[in-house]
Amino acid sequence: MDNSPARPAPPQPLPLDGVTVVAVEQAVSAPFATRQLADLGARVIKVERPDGGDFARGYDTAARGLASHFVWANRGKESLALDLKDPRGQRLLAELVADADVFVQNLAQGAAARLGLDAATLCARHPRLVAVDISGYGPDGPYTHKRAYDMLVQCEAGLVSVTGTPEQPVKAGVPAADIAAAMYAFSGVLAALLRRGSTGRGGPVEVSMFDALAEWMGHPLHHEMHGGTAPVRTGMAHAVIAPYDAYPTADGTLVLLSVQNDREWRRLAAQVLHRPELADDPAYGTNLARTRNRERTDAVVAETLAALSADEAVHRLEEAGIACARLNGIAELAGHPQLAARGRWREVASPAGPLRALLPPIGLPGGEPPLMGGVPALGEHTDALLGALGRTGAEISALRRDGVVG
Repeated sequence: MDNSPARPAPPQPLPLDGVTVVAVEQAVSAPFATRQLADLGARVIKVERPDGGDFARGYDTAARGLASHFVWANRGKESLALDLKDPRGQRLLAELVADADVFVQNLAQGAAARLGLDAATLCARHPRLVAVDISGYGPDGPYTHKRAYDMLVQCEAGLVSVTGTPEQPVKAGVPAADIAAAMYAFSGVLAALLRRGSTGRGGPVEVSMFDALAEWMGHPLHHEMHGGTAPVRTGMAHAVIAPYDAYPTADGTLVLLSVQNDREWRRLAAQVLHRPELADDPAYGTNLARTRNRERTDAVVAETLAALSADEAVHRLEEAGIACARLNGIAELAGHPQLAARGRWREVASPAGPLRALLPPIGLPGGEPPLMGGVPALGEHTDALLGALGRTGAEISALRRDGVVG
């Protein structure tokens, strides 16, 4: 009998190993989509303007001199600085695309078509290519050429109308329209690659920020269309559930709790509020009664939690089986014990030195994920990429002298 310890299983390749992605991208939606592909093992070649590159590089300098948006959305990529207005730059890009599996672009509406980089044109030329057009409002309709920045799309799609307080609508604190479009582009690429595996053909993928966010608005949309009214803005409260809100504790921290049914209310009344008589009180005993008497319900809960520290409040709520959370800031997220306990942090290389970054949310078998790729400097991989296309050092120098590459 062999009692030697079992050998660890060899690491499994990432699912997109061997897939090459070429992206003419900027800002958030396309870069965030292609970063997901890079995280799954794809080689992503990011094509940028020589004169400054992706304009998200200049949004801020918060990440040790680098832009926080850019650091977040662009790790694991190679940067090629290429002037696509110059025919020589266009020819170089065409060579890259000819050998690619995926092409992604989110240029201003009409710009890709003028350059022959729209999905339909590229897929007709390269039948195995998966080509993605990400736009603001889609390829047709009255809003086709309307400028589409994240905040504007949040407003057009109604997200801002249901976010905030009764007095003040607010946009989401993250670029929700960009992220929605990015994740549908990401999943669209995976679906198209899967189809290509059985048919041998790639094909175009079309995603708009507006369509993506309109899909995310499904709950309020159906509430309005079929119920006759839109959900009201309630801050952190819930329009049809009570108690469901944030309450201050003795040390100033807000603690949120959610009572989903009358059984939970009885536990809250007895074990947290220490007022078991409220369990069957007609003013509080059902969710309908509690929402009708929301101010009184919230006052009862607030009175108890105000006398407890946040730790005491959370402990008492968890002991009673009531869903709860602290209202954390970004610093608390960065130091969150759950992320630390699960080993979710790594370091990635960047032009400013190592930066902390979270592991991708998609967990795959095979043990420790491979080292995540770094954040590229503008044009960092230009020479290597052009050399792989067969350009000599002298030819690359000439292209650089003429401003075709950077």
